[in-house]
Amino acid sequence: MTKNSISKPLSLFERERIGVYFAQGKSKREIGRLLRRSHTTISRELKRNRHPHPLMKGYISCLAHQQANKRKSESGQRARLKNEETRAYVQNKLQMGWTPEQIANRLSIDTKYPSISHEAIYQYIYADWREGIKLLARKRPYRYPKGLKCGRKKPMIKNRVSIDERPLAINDRKEAGHWECDLIICDGSKTSIQVLHERVSRFVQLSLIPDRRAKTAKEAIIKNLSALPKQATKSITYDNGSENYSHEEVNKELGTKSFFCNPYHSWEKGAVENTNGLIRRWVPKKMNLSLITKKQIKEIEDRLNERPRKALGFKTPNEAFYSLYGASPP
Repeated sequence: MTKNSISKPLSLFERERIGVYFAQGKSKREIGRLLRRSHTTISRELKRNRHPHPLMKGYISCLAHQQANKRKSESGQRARLKNEETRAYVQNKLQMGWTPEQIANRLSIDTKYPSISHEAIYQYIYADWREGIKLLARKRPYRYPKGLKCGRKKPMIKNRVSIDERPLAINDRKEAGHWECDLIICDGSKTSIQVLHERVSRFVQLSLIPDRRAKTAKEAIIKNLSALPKQATKSITYDNGSENYSHEEVNKELGTKSFFCNPYHSWEKGAVENTNGLIRRWVPKKMNLSLITKKQIKEIEDRLNERPRKALGFKTPNEAFYSLYGASPP
């Protein structure tokens, strides 16, 4: 007999033959020879998979095969938090609002129970104690695979230039014509407000846009900035939102350069973020932006641009912006 014939699991056909031969009274060695299997394999099969019920004495092949498959499927599973006291400790601390990481690290300090990892606690909750999910901070009904972020993965913005490469003249506000761009959104509304903020003069351009698609945002930027003097549009700094995917088309149309904040570092475009805070005085987060008009948006823009700023020596953004280009405010 070959090595492979010994090592591979018994098939249903082989178990059916074992059942027939066993019923005929053949010995384990005889059955092994007939099936070209080791007699120890036959002995182990009869010992492990014979039906235990007294009314079903003997070896029933189909039941033996089911039992073997069940044992195989469960072989890779291990009991989670075997210690009863450990389980009670974990449940108690979760009910107190502790996180699995806090529990795992305090267990060895507070008790003499075997140490566990916070991952073991998560596995215990999701596999054996699902009512504990509601005690977790985020209460997610399912766990995401490791290495993946929650939700849909964002596509990479093509030819993205980091804000770390933005020239010092822009960072230090020594050169005009450099803008920061952002969106103001409100709960439950697809409509949003696009905010363009010029870094030196604090001049603001606002647009009410019906959605957050890249095409819509691109068209609003081009419409606003193309109406200004050519030398007033040199660069735009964005965040990494999907509405900014068409930045290269904006650059081609306006002759600008684009820079992007580092992920989750919105404070790197702090000028426009500060302007957003001012706009929130008139546009609270729970406002339905679909009910606001373009006229109202223009009124907010005018208020911001006609508001004296200490950083400008109490000039208004309108005065500061147009004086840079030898023009008067419209």
